[in-house]
Amino acid sequence: MNFNLSQIPDRKLKPRQSGLTMVMDKGLSVNEAENFMSVCHPHVDIVKLGFGTSFVTPNLKEKLAIYRSYNTPVYFGGTLFEAFLIRNQFDDYIKVCEEFEISYMEVSDGSITIPHAEKCGYIEKLTKYGTVLSEVGSKDAAHIIPPYKWIELMKAELEAGATYVIAEAREAGNVGIYRGSGEVREGLVQEILTQIPGEKVIWEAPQKAQQLYFIELLGCNVNLGNIAPSEVIPMETMRIGLRGDTFTLYLDKKEA
Repeated sequence: MNFNLSQIPDRKLKPRQSGLTMVMDKGLSVNEAENFMSVCHPHVDIVKLGFGTSFVTPNLKEKLAIYRSYNTPVYFGGTLFEAFLIRNQFDDYIKVCEEFEISYMEVSDGSITIPHAEKCGYIEKLTKYGTVLSEVGSKDAAHIIPPYKWIELMKAELEAGATYVIAEAREAGNVGIYRGSGEVREGLVQEILTQIPGEKVIWEAPQKAQQLYFIELLGCNVNLGNIAPSEVIPMETMRIGLRGDTFTLYLDKKEA
């Protein structure tokens, strides 16, 4: 940090296993990626190239090299995995990940229906090639998954080899763990946490109010995902009580 300030919470440093910030890159240019990482790299743990953007992004290998130069893993969005799968191109997906040196992979079923045992099989297969993140929850707002089912799916996917499970919210933050208004389904979140360790869940939280909810609930080292590049530093200040929303959150705690 640039200067000393007391009563700042103990934020884990990179490389970290919890307190992750997963950023969603929806089409940054090579120069934009370099500019972004030059400022934000201490606060970025993983970058996701959202949905199918990697298929149409020019100079993809150059951009991946930028992230790699900052020791930050990148993965293709789960929608791309599903796009390969529905076309019976699972082996091609693996080849693409190898060609582009992608060592993190997301397994999701938000856009297509995959029998759960089969999904867990894909997770298990992909662990041979790198770190697997699995996403739970549908992108269809009309498809409401009851809490017990979220827990059941998350447990099975972690047991299959996923390092983290991602709680679905979409890029807008209006499905899955949220209502259409963006409001957190608090009962669902609380129930998930009775059975699934919080450090094993990456909560997609693109909206500031959603980020605030999880920071207040689980502290500065909560895992948060789908963060816009422009929001990384603002969110980091919110994590440690240097933004109005969390300004008093740590002031009653003992100085480090």
